[in-house]
Amino acid sequence: MKEALKNRTKIFAHNCIKITGQFPNNYLANHIKGQLIRCSTSVAANYRATCIAQSKASFISKISIVIEEVDESNFWIEFALDENLIQRESVECILKASSELTAIFMASRKTASINRQ
Repeated sequence: MKEALKNRTKIFAHNCIKITGQFPNNYLANHIKGQLIRCSTSVAANYRATCIAQSKASFISKISIVIEEVDESNFWIEFALDENLIQRESVECILKASSELTAIFMASRKTASINRQ
């Protein structure tokens, strides 16, 4: 499961980076590009960190960061849609992936928190 999620989060980051290539070249679009690239790659990098967490508390802390970063990625994609920087059809699969990843990581955090007590 860990390896599958490592791969899935890396693919999510790659897809987010690729989609920024469709953005126009203006100040707002460039800002959103940078933010989306930063937070989507953080999802993958921080998930890897959860896989080597040294304690339950560390795992919960790191998975919480992953949840925040995937949610932020979703925010920037939605913002780009609101500003008509990209077409919805081109990001449907990324939005679906961010929703699925959020659900997976929320469930992992909940399980870890219950097992911690």
